[in-house]
Amino acid sequence: MALERLAIDGGAPVRTAPLPLEFPGVHYMDEREIEAAARVLRAGSPFRYYGKDLQREVEAFEDDFKRFLGIDYSVAVSSGTGALHTALAALGVGPGQEVVVPAYFWVSIAAAVVNLGAIPVLADIDSTFCLDPAEVERRITPRTRAVVMVHMSGAPGNVKAVREVVRRHGVLLLEDCAQCAGGSIAGQKVGTFGDMAIFSFQMNKNLTAGEGGCVVTSDRRLYRRAFAFQDLGYPRDENGRLVTSEPDMRFWGMGYRLDEIRAAILRVQLEKLPRTICAMRRSKYRVRQALAAFPAVQLRTIQDPEGDTGCFLITTYADPATARKVNQALRAEGIVTSPQGVSNVVMTEWGLHLYYNNASLVNRTGLAWQLQENAGLERDYNKGACPAADSLFERSILLPIPSCLSEADEDDIIRAFQKVLGALL
Repeated sequence: MALERLAIDGGAPVRTAPLPLEFPGVHYMDEREIEAAARVLRAGSPFRYYGKDLQREVEAFEDDFKRFLGIDYSVAVSSGTGALHTALAALGVGPGQEVVVPAYFWVSIAAAVVNLGAIPVLADIDSTFCLDPAEVERRITPRTRAVVMVHMSGAPGNVKAVREVVRRHGVLLLEDCAQCAGGSIAGQKVGTFGDMAIFSFQMNKNLTAGEGGCVVTSDRRLYRRAFAFQDLGYPRDENGRLVTSEPDMRFWGMGYRLDEIRAAILRVQLEKLPRTICAMRRSKYRVRQALAAFPAVQLRTIQDPEGDTGCFLITTYADPATARKVNQALRAEGIVTSPQGVSNVVMTEWGLHLYYNNASLVNRTGLAWQLQENAGLERDYNKGACPAADSLFERSILLPIPSCLSEADEDDIIRAFQKVLGALL
């Protein structure tokens, strides 16, 4: 049977309507979130600690979230960035120290390290698109305070192997689960493997209130330090009064407190999270199954398919030229979203997720690199510092998997891949 003419060569495209925008949690918002927000507003009490009729939604969300994860303590905060800053501060990160971070991340991770006066150290990634444990081992020095294990693009990294490395060296482990809320390995939720973990509830995340975050831990001391840092700089007693007498618990507080409106929304979103993840995972693995017929396409290594949240599909090709050709042909077939979204891109176009696209990092902008305590800790952040990541970025295509894809949408994605790969590979 003759191959169909590709749309990029003048043939009819597989689809003409744009795919849905990413926004996993948003697609499941309904009257329940509206009523939750309205309830707080009707009570005239949007602030966490007091109001006309305090609803205690933040406390309730913290309780709900720690039960969902199976962990002892949680501190809800105003953003994922605030969660990173809070967790690293609680871990004692500061001047004269290094923090190992992956080459594939979000800019907020490096920002939190630098804003605490410490130096980020890049470590390469492997086919999971998360930290390579062997590279972590190579990057640890006597100045290393912590390693940030980022579960990127919806699927858990090899956190157990990384945990073994950090324990061997007496280094702390922070999990960044911003893009992987609800993910797991062998039934254990991400966020429960390290000393602390953070989550983001920003617009693009698996559960969302537009913005928000959370810090979790099973260590009471770290919990109290995190609570102090995100608030006014001191922990609170059981009556809500500030405790200023403990030297180990004194900070300059950042005011990262989460408000009651977003907490109320997040409680509803958390109940919906399993359904949201199930939808994305079903769509993603239907496409992955179809791609298995093309051995020239390398699929991302997944630690546990049952624990993958499913929100991104990554395919890798033999060389950059092939990746670009496949990407352009897929886009011509209509595998794109509306202009405000970023969908179906060669990963070199993935902006601040790539270490060498961060101008402030590459140019070592900020006081951290000027501190005497950090003398001699200068690192190279230019492209080439992490060759495995560089190669994967150039040869890989990233496709977000919205949580609302219909079977017809999935059929179109599969047909477009089959059409393009059959012609080009």
